[in-house]
Amino acid sequence: MREKISLYLDLIRWNRPAGWLLLLWPTLSALWIAADGFPGWHLVGVFTLGTILMRSAGCCLNDVADRDFDKHVKRTAERPVTSGRISVKEALTLGAVLALMAFGLVLTLHPETRTETIAWSFAAMAVAIAYPFAKRYVAMPQAVLGVAFSFGIPMAFAAVTGEVPWQAWALLVGNLFWVLAYDTEYAMVDRDDDLKIGMKTSAITLGQWDVLAIMGFYAAFVGVWAWVLDASAKPLLMLGLAAAALQAAWHFLLIKDRTREGCFKAFRLNHWVGFAAFAGVVLSYF
Repeated sequence: MREKISLYLDLIRWNRPAGWLLLLWPTLSALWIAADGFPGWHLVGVFTLGTILMRSAGCCLNDVADRDFDKHVKRTAERPVTSGRISVKEALTLGAVLALMAFGLVLTLHPETRTETIAWSFAAMAVAIAYPFAKRYVAMPQAVLGVAFSFGIPMAFAAVTGEVPWQAWALLVGNLFWVLAYDTEYAMVDRDDDLKIGMKTSAITLGQWDVLAIMGFYAAFVGVWAWVLDASAKPLLMLGLAAAALQAAWHFLLIKDRTREGCFKAFRLNHWVGFAAFAGVVLSYF
């Protein structure tokens, strides 16, 4: 039983929190913006736990969908489903349980905003399910992931205000560019293996323009958020976004030679980019 639990924890990447932090910071930022300040501990708790649960459920689905591809990639060959140590049925059951737990959290929201939030949660689920299969047909599947990883933003606005204004969608677009940046770095790690097995990724599609495109994605993320949030009138927000931009500049040094180690390090440290933006948002309300 202890070994099985260890495998389940490995399946949901429990020892790699960077994954759910990438989803959490923009979601919490949206909560603060929608509430015009601290949104309350209940909403913070619901969206934090919900983010962790949904990211874990997504890992279960992703590993099942990619099990025949992952065995040909050095970095993923020993994943529990790919290696056969956890069955497809077990992985899907665990993913379903985690998703239902996340849905249960949504049901605790205020009745006036609950219906709207539930509606958007189903849209978020649909995009999350589509992503693993997009890698077979879409030249830039990272864009699909970008939508999935950014859906916490409109859900946060819906939970606070009962509606999703244009600012929420603009922030989602800006955040999508950030996901394109860090997931292209991630795709650069496996580019050689992905070419052999016929997987489609942004790193393959962009080719020699990958590094330049990533820097453009970072710039678009910071620029869109600065514009939507009127950062020029909020010094502390501007400071947070500047810190995010400086980290992006450092990532250029990590990825410019396209080494596996450098690209993977840049990806793993991206949650600090999101934290910098979140800290700027929070501080701007003091």
